[in-house]
Amino acid sequence: MKRILDCTASDFAKMTGQDIKKSIIASEGRTLLSEVIGAFTPIYPAVTNAEMAAAFGADLILVNFFDVFNPEMQGMPNDHPEEIIRDLKKLVGRPIGLNLEPVDMSAEKLEKLTELPEGRIATERSIRRAKELGFDFVCLTGNPKTGVSNTEITKAISVGREVFGPEGLIIAGKMHGAGVAGETGSTIMSEETLHGFIEAGADIILIPSPGTVPGFTVEKTSKLVDIVHKKGALAILTTGTSQEGSDEATVRQIALNSKMAGADLYHIGDAGAHGIALPENIMAYSIVVRGKRHTYIRMAASVVR
Repeated sequence: MKRILDCTASDFAKMTGQDIKKSIIASEGRTLLSEVIGAFTPIYPAVTNAEMAAAFGADLILVNFFDVFNPEMQGMPNDHPEEIIRDLKKLVGRPIGLNLEPVDMSAEKLEKLTELPEGRIATERSIRRAKELGFDFVCLTGNPKTGVSNTEITKAISVGREVFGPEGLIIAGKMHGAGVAGETGSTIMSEETLHGFIEAGADIILIPSPGTVPGFTVEKTSKLVDIVHKKGALAILTTGTSQEGSDEATVRQIALNSKMAGADLYHIGDAGAHGIALPENIMAYSIVVRGKRHTYIRMAASVVR
């Protein structure tokens, strides 16, 4: 198995979800995932946001705001919606995952919530549809004001594992409160919550990066990461609080703190510009966690390699 640092498009095309996981482990905290929104007009409409993120150094692409029953990716022709994700993978040469949201209708709400279409909610039907469309992995989490709870995430993990099978890759957790009372700031997750996610079948646990959510210090985050590792899972530390649109110095600080906290891989969100982190921040993040050598190689490598 190659380190993800050494993988090219032809390598990624042959990898299962569990192959990707092993490749992340082999890279020892040097894997970057960039979240993008395909439903928005791209930052530069001549290319998709996914292509932009890949060009600036992302190893993995995570698509947000994507309705699996109405597939669409702005910046691409929509002549063959059934093939749009497979076509996108050919353009970017990277594994592509999907955010689905385990909405909890019974949770106590902190604010007026956004009503989501069925194709964005984490149900058995939508997860099966995601697999049919060709997504390489699924991330079970919540956008702001969606009412996603840890309880429903745990349930969705079990469904996702059943659908994607043992070779599938499942990421799960919260990067902010998502509008649910009792799951904000330092109370977003507990040791019990982490255990529940892993026992339900999650491979990678999503935890806020130090400095992105109130109370998440390097020390606190490091303790949560240690719990995840002791249970045999990986930890992805996230920047999903619009700080992906901060200055580069802030992004570098978040990146280095996340590495010190023990991250196996890093997430940078989609709210920096129009459905993507500021591209220069994707590159800055990558340079911090693995240097210019691996960053520039990732940026330069052709998708026909």
